[in-house]
Amino acid sequence: MNELPTNPNPQQQRRPHADRPKKRDVNGWIILDKGVGMTSTHAVAVVKRGLSAKKAGHAGTLDPLASGILPIALGEATKTVPFIMDGRKSYVFTVAWGEETNTDDAEGEVVGRSDLLPEPSAIEALLPRFIGQVQQVPPRFSAIKIQGERAYDLARDGEVVELQARTVEIDRIALVHHEGNRSVLEADCGKGTYVRAIARDLGRALGCLGHIAALRRTRVGPFSEADAVVVDDLATDPAALRPVESALHDLPSIAVSRDMAGRLMRGQSIILRGREAPIAGKIYATCNGVLVAVGDVEKGELVPHRVFNLGA
Repeated sequence: MNELPTNPNPQQQRRPHADRPKKRDVNGWIILDKGVGMTSTHAVAVVKRGLSAKKAGHAGTLDPLASGILPIALGEATKTVPFIMDGRKSYVFTVAWGEETNTDDAEGEVVGRSDLLPEPSAIEALLPRFIGQVQQVPPRFSAIKIQGERAYDLARDGEVVELQARTVEIDRIALVHHEGNRSVLEADCGKGTYVRAIARDLGRALGCLGHIAALRRTRVGPFSEADAVVVDDLATDPAALRPVESALHDLPSIAVSRDMAGRLMRGQSIILRGREAPIAGKIYATCNGVLVAVGDVEKGELVPHRVFNLGA
């Protein structure tokens, strides 16, 4: 008669859980240089796990096909995500001429073909039309919600997705290189602009059709490639974690006393005095160099809208 094996050390069964690093409070920004093929959600999970952080989120989705700057907020930095989401963005992208796809990039199915190829002069002559405030129809495969559902989910289910044009801002677009059926361009643009839609609309306007073959984001708000780290360097680069207030680069700041910081932390407004006190507008307050709150100055008072628990 065979006896059932026994485990001489029951603790061994729980060891994988015991060996997991304990989650800790990590506050700041990781400016990740995301590789092609990784989703933004996966990138956040990798960073969160790598730093054993309790809380993390990204500031602006970057498609799996795209590489480049993906700002990831940790801990208290998640409260500053809207400031990065509203920031300007820069891209370098390659357009493949002669084919349009249903996703407006290389991952989709070809829905239109043309034997025409544009000349560089024709591309450059058309670019001013795409600068300034322009009307843009987002790609059907996008994260925009239609009656509570993501457009890309509806499109994948075979539903006809009709998105309305909306106003976006493109500050600059330039032709960097052209060879054969491909062109490399650079663009600086505002919130909500889809580079895939720029490629699609350029192709239609030129009469040759086109889609994104490669896309790299080089800047988001105050963060550029010079600030970025790759996943493998997270554990070895002590400068990888940037301060929470990095996201508030465009806001003026004011130093407050410990008593005033306490009031702000309780959600109470404070009276600003002194020659250098801002008269109006959005600012952030620090105490002994530590971020305390972000708020608006109204009639000489700072009204806090976001407070931070960073040990000020």
